Amino acid sequence: METKEEITSLEIILKPIGVIRSPITEPGQAPKQGSEAAIRGQLILDKRYREGLTGIKEGAKILILYWMHLAERDVLQVHPRGDLKRAIRGVFSTRSPQRPNPVSIQVVEVTGVEDGVIDVVGLDAVDGTPLLDIKCIE
Repeated sequence: METKEEITSLEIILKPIGVIRSPITEPGQAPKQGSEAAIRGQLILDKRYREGLTGIKEGAKILILYWMHLAERDVLQVHPRGDLKRAIRGVFSTRSPQRPNPVSIQVVEVTGVEDGVIDVVGLDAVDGTPLLDIKCIE
C-alpha cells in the first residue's frame, strides 16, 4: 500500500482533448459561475477524439472539465468571490480558480454539434482554456 507521501508526490499528466472558445478574454470578465450568465461558446475537440461525441445532441446538459491555465497555483486562501468584506477561507472550501491544481467543472447546455465542435451556453471559461473531459449528465 502506498504511503501518504508517495501519493502526494505522484505526478499526473493530463492531455487536453480540445480547447474552449469563449468571448471571455480575461479571467476578471468571467462570471463567478457559468449559470449566472448565458455566455455562449464552443468546445473544439481535437480530431482524434471526435468519435467520442457520438450521442451528444442539442439540448443535452454536459459536464465539462477544464484546466484554468491562467490561475495562480500558489494561492491557498482567498476572500470568497473576491469580496474583501468576506472572511478569508481556504481555497478548498471555495470555488476559487486560484488553487494548486486549477481543474474546473461546469455544467453547460449543448446548443449544437457539428464536425467536432459543440456549441454551448453557460460558460465561465476564458477563451483558449484547455478542455480535459466531457461527461453527459442526461
